[in-house]
Amino acid sequence: MGARTYYVYILASHIGGMLYIGVTNDLIRRVGEHRLKLIKSFTEKYDVVKLVYFEQFDDPENAIKREKRLKKWNRAWKARLIEENNPNWEDLYPGIAGV
Repeated sequence: MGARTYYVYILASHIGGMLYIGVTNDLIRRVGEHRLKLIKSFTEKYDVVKLVYFEQFDDPENAIKREKRLKKWNRAWKARLIEENNPNWEDLYPGIAGV
C-alpha cells in the first residue's frame, strides 16, 4: 500500500469571515462535501466553503496534532497564517480540484 497524505485545512466564508479548521485524508473530496453542503454542520449553516489554506502531512497523528493546535490559536494568528500564504484569501479549491 502506498503512502497516504493527510491534510489540515482552513475554510472561510469570506475575507475576515467565519473560519473552520478540519483534517482529512482526501482534501478534494472533503472540501467538495463542504461546498455541496452534503453534511449538516457549522460550514453548511454559515456558508464556510472557501478553501483558503492547507498543509500536508505524511501521518495522521501529526495532522491531528496540528489541527488541534491551530484550533487553539487566536483569530489574528489564524488570519496571519492564511495571509502569509494566500494574501487575498482566494479560494484554492478550483486549483487543486481542476475545476
